Order: sequence, then structure tokens, then C-alpha cells
Amino acid sequence: MSRTLTLYLLRLYLGYFLAMLAIVLAVFLVADFSDRVKLFMAHSLKDVGQMYWNKALVALGQLGPPSLMLAAGAALATLSKRGELTAMRALTFGPAAIYLPIGGAALIAVGGLLWFDEAVVTRAGAQVDDLAVTRFNSGWNAWYSYYRPTQWFRRGDEVLHVGGGDAQRGFENVSLFKLGPGFRLTSRVEAERMRWVEGITWELTGAVIRRFPLEGDVTLEQPGRTRIELGFPRQVLVVQAGRPEYLPRAALLEQLRARREIGQPVKKHLLALHNRYAYPLTGLAGALLALGLGLRPGRQGRLTAALVEGFAIAVAMWAMMVVAKAAALAGHLPIPTAAWLPCVLLAMVAAALGLKRAGIIGHGG
Repeated sequence: MSRTLTLYLLRLYLGYFLAMLAIVLAVFLVADFSDRVKLFMAHSLKDVGQMYWNKALVALGQLGPPSLMLAAGAALATLSKRGELTAMRALTFGPAAIYLPIGGAALIAVGGLLWFDEAVVTRAGAQVDDLAVTRFNSGWNAWYSYYRPTQWFRRGDEVLHVGGGDAQRGFENVSLFKLGPGFRLTSRVEAERMRWVEGITWELTGAVIRRFPLEGDVTLEQPGRTRIELGFPRQVLVVQAGRPEYLPRAALLEQLRARREIGQPVKKHLLALHNRYAYPLTGLAGALLALGLGLRPGRQGRLTAALVEGFAIAVAMWAMMVVAKAAALAGHLPIPTAAWLPCVLLAMVAAALGLKRAGIIGHGG
């Protein structure tokens, strides 16, 4: 394959990718601002600007994969309109001369999106949620769902409830329930404050201990300050608030481990971890599918048609993602299957079109 042709296609595709990303981002921000303009009227330009700067960063990560699909169709339409696609065929360049450079460029863009999501979107997303609550008095439902502190922990036969604080500074208004056979309560420890000492040793302040023996009377102890050993090492209680989508990869893995240890749900965190990689790669599969549709025999190189096809693929991708996510959270699909299903389906259709176009299956042109 010609090195000149490869570099030309790389530049053409990446240029269209950046252009499409800028266009869809501008449309999104204008539509979002128009929908919320009444909310922003009473606030300073500084607050609004800070909000939309962070929203733009988050949207860049979200709109990247659809832009990959739109760029593929646009690049192919440009080649056809300029007569370059016909010239390539006349020079006996096969479909691989299109697929490899544009697929490679899309893969480079996917790598950039993965880095951008980890380094930028995770911070900007948390900023958007914080600004919505602290500056604009909105987004309380999201804040309550994702940012309220975890209060209930369970590990083995111990159930812990905390009123506030965290594992680093200590917990306040603590209740520890010890369960026996048949889920029977055997003891209850209450304390004003619980502070980690080392290992599984915690120090209680203002402690009151009640024991409920199988036979005999309930006993009451008021040691005030005491140390006890729990089944909760400090690292197990490090449960970080926030949207799973906005947690860095290391924090997300830590949350998965800690939440499993204390009996907290992990479906959303596990889905976010898989989607961090599946979503950009679904954009790559969609771009290859757009190429397969654009290389159909008799296809005219019209930019409008190419953009419509790219948009249709993006809508299909989002629809599959929504349905798969709902099925996974409802327990009807395994989390990894739900995350990767849209990518796999688009890749299979793209592969079938590519093989047909190459004449390996069906009747290639």
C-alpha cells in the first residue's frame, strides 16, 4: 500500500473527526443552554462559563464515538466526490486500502478518547455535579443518588451503620450489630465515635454494649472508651461517593473491591468500568460499518447520505446501549455482556459488509 495514500487518508479522516466533533459539540451546548437559559439568568457569567466549560469537556468524551462514525462516512463521500475513490479502484487498490488507514486513524482517536476520559472527563464530570448543586441549586436527585455518604456496611455476620464521617477521619454515631444463626441479633454496640487504630482494631468513644444471649437476660455494658476488633479493615470502609462514570480507573477498581467486601451493590460501578473501554471501541466498530455502507456498489458519494447513515448508526448504538443497560441493571443480562453487546453487534455487521465487499462472502463488487 502506498505510504502517501495512507498518510492522506489518515489526515482526511482525522480532520473530519475533529470537524464533526466540534459541530456536534456546538449543537449540544447550544441546545442545552437554550433549555436552561431561565435557570442561568440569575447567575453570573463566571458561574455559567465555569459550568459550560466543564460540560463541554464531559460532552467531548460522550460525543467522540458518534463523531468517529460520522467522520468515516464524510471521508468516504469526499473521496467519491473528488473522483479519488474511482482512481483508487482503477489502480487496483482493494477495500483494504480504505479500511486499514481509516480504521487505524479511528483506533488512534479511540486511544485519545480513552486518555481524555481518564485524565479530563473524570474531573470535569464531578465539577458539573458540584456546580449544579452549590451554584445553581439543581441536580439534587443526582447528588442524593451518587454523592450521599454510605451509611450501611455488611461483612459476614456483622452489620455496621454510621451517621457520618469517613474511614480516614473516623465515624460518628456508630451502631454495630452482631448476628448469629438464623439472622438472630446477638449483640449491639453503639458509640459516639469510632476511630481506626490498626489492622481490624477500632477505638470506640462513648460506647454502650448490649448483649442478647440465647438464654438469660440482656446485659448492658458502658465502658465509655474501649477497643474492639471488627471484621471491617479500614480499606474495606473506603467507599467513595460520586458517579461511577466520573471515577478514575484506579478509584473505580478500589470501589468495586470495597463494595463487594461490605455487601454494597456494584452493578453500576462494574458497568462503568466496562463501558469506559466498550463505548469508544463501539465508535470504532460503527466507523467500520459506515465504511462498509459507503463502499456498496453503485453508491453515490453524497455527503448528506453519508451523514444520515452515520447518524443512524449512532442512534442504533445508543438504543442498544440503553436497552442493554436496563436489562443488566434489572438482572436479565450479565454486566460485561450488556457493556460489550453493542460493540460486538456493530463489529459483526461491519465485518460481514467488509468481507462481502472484498468478495470473500456473497457476491462482492
